[in-house]
Amino acid sequence: MIISASRRTDIPAFYAEWLLRRLRAGYAETVNPFRPSQVTRVDLTPEHADGFVLWSKNPAPLLPFLPELMAFGIPFYLQFTVTPYDAALEPGVPPKSRVIDTFQRLSERLGPQRLVWRYDPIIVTAAMTPSWHCEQFAALCAQLAPACCRCVISFVDPYRSSPQVPPVPDVAAMHAVAAGFSPIAASWRLPLFTCAEPIDLSSYGIAHGACIDSDLLGTLAGRKLHIPRDRHQRPDCRCAKSIDLGRYGTCRHGCTYCYATGRRPPRLMDGDLIQPSSQ
Repeated sequence: MIISASRRTDIPAFYAEWLLRRLRAGYAETVNPFRPSQVTRVDLTPEHADGFVLWSKNPAPLLPFLPELMAFGIPFYLQFTVTPYDAALEPGVPPKSRVIDTFQRLSERLGPQRLVWRYDPIIVTAAMTPSWHCEQFAALCAQLAPACCRCVISFVDPYRSSPQVPPVPDVAAMHAVAAGFSPIAASWRLPLFTCAEPIDLSSYGIAHGACIDSDLLGTLAGRKLHIPRDRHQRPDCRCAKSIDLGRYGTCRHGCTYCYATGRRPPRLMDGDLIQPSSQ
């Protein structure tokens, strides 16, 4: 069983202490987002959890807990999103200089093999052209490529919960981005993967990826993991099956393009996560 923490919210940024409390307790309770009355108890002990995949735009609050997190003996890696966007699109994300510093500090503590950089989503507008993205990607690569094991890209998707999102880039723009990113990544020996994209960019050396990757977790664990593909995700998603600990609408980054926040003000994930009894 793989634990995802979380596609639905930023647990490392806002609920790091809660996550450590649940690991100490050996379990957490997760709510079905489509059937709130359905609550599932998730065993978080090393005997039952094959690994964790953490997702974050600002995992700095997790830094003090790293020794304890690693001591639990459950393999994990972090999907760390770093984009070139400013506060107009990501109002709650710290300045990029701080985010990059956190990325590098985590890599020093955990090793590059536990960090996956997400350049995601790629939004193409009159101002943010494919050429602009290539310039930004090159600048970020200089600071992040040596500190991670791979980079995952995806193009923005429209969601009813995020009406401000620009349209999906056309195929020509996608190819232009791929053609520009590929040699930059190659110069850093940085593998590039797409996330849940139907477009085939393999001619640029960009493979379809699995963000929840049982092979990567297996490498970190030192054993083969036999986890089936998650059939409940989008058709082009290649992620392994997992259980997500998060709740929608609880992230406070306020990214205008996000599918997980919606139009309502963010709430706390379990009513009040600062309470020690919160599960």
